[in-house]
Amino acid sequence: MKKILTTLIITTILFSCKKETDQLAIIPLGDYAPLTIGKYITYGLDSLVYTNFGTIPIHRLYEVKYLTADTLTDNIGRKAFRIVRYIRTIPAGVFAPDNTFMAINTGNTYEFVENNLRYFKLTLPIAEGNTWKGNSAIDVTSNNDNQYLADWDYTYEKVGQSKQIGSFNLANTITINQRDVSTNLPVTAATNIASKTFSQDVYAAGIGLVYRNFLNWEYQPGQNYKGYGITLQMIDHN
Repeated sequence: MKKILTTLIITTILFSCKKETDQLAIIPLGDYAPLTIGKYITYGLDSLVYTNFGTIPIHRLYEVKYLTADTLTDNIGRKAFRIVRYIRTIPAGVFAPDNTFMAINTGNTYEFVENNLRYFKLTLPIAEGNTWKGNSAIDVTSNNDNQYLADWDYTYEKVGQSKQIGSFNLANTITINQRDVSTNLPVTAATNIASKTFSQDVYAAGIGLVYRNFLNWEYQPGQNYKGYGITLQMIDHN
């Protein structure tokens, strides 16, 4: 009897371990970042800039459309997708192309190249709490403008949970927390230097990126604010 019970316990443990491993492996990156020619997502874009010598924050509103246009081969021979961004003022502007990006699904990572900077936006396993260095391919030493991107820890949160994005009630999303650091806030008359960096993405199954919130600024007396922020929120997709 003891031998039978021992066998059953071992079998249950092995089955449970296998089941957990299978659950981690059954979520491919393409579920949350599909790459298909002709696919597009349109966003409302809220762009924050500082004018009047860095003293006045201004919000400028646009609509942007990211269209997966065609395929190409990257510099190490991998299949990649070219994504064209179109932008227009709202409400009556006409979409016009203004930038091009590259996206690659390696099977283990989802890479996005923007302004010659390569980000590891997603990685396996897609599991709650999984953390990786999403900006590790970016040179932060030879270009001072990139130093704030050093040593970011991307972390999955709320994997598979529903989320309301604008008018869309999305049943299956993942949140990627990338950065949330600040110094000497709130800014006062006595503040010598202050800064804030925040970055978070949300992806939806079968759609792709549905929300982004990014902010990076620095304050110095005499120089005021230097930096910018963007918020993307999906308003249409196919």
